[in-house]
Amino acid sequence: MTFLGLAARRLGASSRRWRLRPGGSTRVVHVSRYRIHAVSKMCGVSSATLRAWERRYGVPSPARTASAYRLYSDDDVAVIKKMRDYVNGGMAAAEAARMVLETEAPRAPAPSNGGDAFAGASERIVDAAIRFDPDGLEAEVNRALSLGPAVTIFERALGPALERIGDLWHEGKITVAQEHLASQVLGATLVHLLRLAQPGESGRRVLLAAFADEDHVLGLFGIGLRFCAWGFRSIVLGPRTPPAAIARAVESLAPDMVALTVAIPPPPPTARELVDAYADACRDAAWIVGGAGSEALRPFIEARGGIVAAADITEIRTQVESALLSRRRRKDAS
Repeated sequence: MTFLGLAARRLGASSRRWRLRPGGSTRVVHVSRYRIHAVSKMCGVSSATLRAWERRYGVPSPARTASAYRLYSDDDVAVIKKMRDYVNGGMAAAEAARMVLETEAPRAPAPSNGGDAFAGASERIVDAAIRFDPDGLEAEVNRALSLGPAVTIFERALGPALERIGDLWHEGKITVAQEHLASQVLGATLVHLLRLAQPGESGRRVLLAAFADEDHVLGLFGIGLRFCAWGFRSIVLGPRTPPAAIARAVESLAPDMVALTVAIPPPPPTARELVDAYADACRDAAWIVGGAGSEALRPFIEARGGIVAAADITEIRTQVESALLSRRRRKDAS
């Protein structure tokens, strides 16, 4: 898998640069036709309860109109009726939601890994997320941690699992609750892995952050692991990091490099202005931009001396080392 990152639309993305690439499968579309009041009458469940089930348990996950009104499909109605029947039978709502999700969820694809331990671990993690099984998910993630170096675990097991879970969410095959569970468990694991993988204090430093409008940044921890393998201390600033925050961090920490990710490029009127602001914020540090939106910003990035991440991990390593060599030469000449 190439250098990884996560895009803003949950766990999926549409570029091989610093992201988890969707598998390209066609989204399954179920026609959404019923408003919430109609569904309430059809199912005998109050509108307030329907909203609470969706908010707390992700059951169901109706489509939305442009005005944010809920639109329920026949499948959504069937799920609600199952949930209603379980609750009316005396089952706690949380347990009923788990039963419904497990019944409705697709099974993870049959292993086709030829005995690859990393691929098998990835598939078991996905399966636990599909089953909405927090304990099982934690157990499978913990098992994966014994398979090898941190960066390899991410790139061959955890990263592909995130990718597959993102695909399933985009295809409408799992709910927000299932996706959030996976994000929480895997996110905490990646934070732990990055902390363990850090080289000594004498190592080079890289700041990692997402563009100002980017929310989903689990992939930054995967990028950080790769930089750790290259001898960098990786400092993750996180989502929605404006240029001013980058400037303050650069001033305080004096990193060798700044790595930014952007999934959706800003609109043309503001794109150049934002890239210029990031370039100014990086000062004399080398800087590189990856993510699905980076290619659209290439002219602005390169005009300010930045780098657009290549598609191949070996090429990215070459880009990074070349940029740092040029930086050292400039400093020596000054």
